[in-house]
Amino acid sequence: MTGWLEHRIPPPVVGAITAVLMWWGAANLPGPAEPDPQLRLAVVALLVVAGLSFDLAGLLSFRASRTTINPLRPERASSLVTSGVYRITRNPMYVGMACLLLAWAVYLVRWPVFLGPLAYMLYLNRFQIGPEERVLLGLFGDEYRAYTQRVRRWL
Repeated sequence: MTGWLEHRIPPPVVGAITAVLMWWGAANLPGPAEPDPQLRLAVVALLVVAGLSFDLAGLLSFRASRTTINPLRPERASSLVTSGVYRITRNPMYVGMACLLLAWAVYLVRWPVFLGPLAYMLYLNRFQIGPEERVLLGLFGDEYRAYTQRVRRWL
């Protein structure tokens, strides 16, 4: 019944929707007193740099391998990318977005909005990553299976 959502919504759109819902939650939910603004902004900056670094490294690795970056069409993958940032995580672009959402949660300073990055990751696990992995296993077989044994899905 929920399978129709598989590969339907681009992960950046899911991230944007999550960010908007987090913003709405922060505007409408009570929160703690604002922590030290300098520390908060330093943590935000660190998470943004980490997120953008994962995103860029993943994109550049896909481009260098001349394979598709379209997350809605994993069957178009022409090669299995396992080098560079893909030695750390099988999904660096999704890790990058999760870091950006976590930075947004820190910036918003409302405890309930920290559920946003978690919801994003749970959604992607079910409707994006799981289906992608089935396709990649079909395309690359034992090579992909061995890769999944060496490298974690997230971090």
